[in-house]
Amino acid sequence: MKEKLEQLLYFGLGSALLAKEKIDKAGESTRGLREESDRKAREFFQQAVAKGGEEREELKGKIKELMKEVIDELGVATREDLDGLREELARLRRGEP
Repeated sequence: MKEKLEQLLYFGLGSALLAKEKIDKAGESTRGLREESDRKAREFFQQAVAKGGEEREELKGKIKELMKEVIDELGVATREDLDGLREELARLRRGEP
């Protein structure tokens, strides 16, 4: 899964860099066009990075949900379950009902 995340990140970064290069080449004819191209390339790059970050967070959330489902299906005790047992054991040791 980590490999897929890295590939997604590299794909996004590579796409942004390729787009920047193409914009730079198209804008070389005049200085004004080049400045505009640089600005657009920076904007595109920033948007691509932001989108990649959003996608990463969304994927991270989906992975967490999947892990919770697997834990539930396997019947593995959660931290909450263990904390509840600790509290119950402490109460019983104190002689409380």
